[in-house]
Amino acid sequence: MTFEKFLKEFNSDSKMKEYVYKKYSKHREENSLRPYQVELLKLQEYLEDAKEKMIVLIEGRDASGKGGAIRRITRYMNEKHYRIVALGKPSDFQLTQWYFQRYVEQFPHGGEIVLFDRSWYNRAMVEPVFDFCTPKQYETFMHSVPSFEEDLVEHGIHFVKIYFSVTKEEQSSRFAEREINPLKQWKLSEIDLQMQERWDQFTQMKYRMLKQTNTPSAPWTVIRSDHKPKARLNAIKAILNSVDYPNRNPSLDYSLDKDIAHSGADEISIMEDDLRAKGKFIG
Repeated sequence: MTFEKFLKEFNSDSKMKEYVYKKYSKHREENSLRPYQVELLKLQEYLEDAKEKMIVLIEGRDASGKGGAIRRITRYMNEKHYRIVALGKPSDFQLTQWYFQRYVEQFPHGGEIVLFDRSWYNRAMVEPVFDFCTPKQYETFMHSVPSFEEDLVEHGIHFVKIYFSVTKEEQSSRFAEREINPLKQWKLSEIDLQMQERWDQFTQMKYRMLKQTNTPSAPWTVIRSDHKPKARLNAIKAILNSVDYPNRNPSLDYSLDKDIAHSGADEISIMEDDLRAKGKFIG
């Protein structure tokens, strides 16, 4: 098709205009990440040269945008020096091990970044809500995880914890899209179908998780993820801000969007304000 013919069809087809607009908007959003993705390459090169290690946890409810963010974080990285770890259900043998063991086995070597798409924090939210662990196992985890993470940091691992916070309405919308989109139906699990029903339970667990595991040595960054492009950009900035790597581009804005990203301490305060004003935690 010639450009002239395309213009003729484009000007007479409103659906095509809408489709092109969406594609153009997405193209602009992806381009806005490029300068920061270049910085991620500098960060990766620094870690490789210095033989330093980095762990990034990406947590959040289902359909909060974790996978899409991880794809943007790693899109241009040297695949030899990063890994994405998304562990499935533990085996019967792994259930007999120290809870953290199968995660520790995935830790980075010198010069490597490991991104956990869900992590040991399964035990802080999903497992207790669905009775996949006992109350004692949950309490043991909540008591031990701050010292476990403090030990990681003391051993020189760069450690970043990011929680993607999606609203109940947006999660419902994304689940509905998964049901009708054949390219996304594989993402919809039996557990997903119960997430909306157990929303308040998850919110309670989120609050306690933040309250007990947002520590000075391993703080959380909480990112509002209803708007995916802004969430992805702020996640990248959070990672870049965690390491003092050389040759940083001084013309870029590395500050987090205060409407999108909050410290764990600020998120706790917001949730407590909701509890006082509305009688329950929101979000």
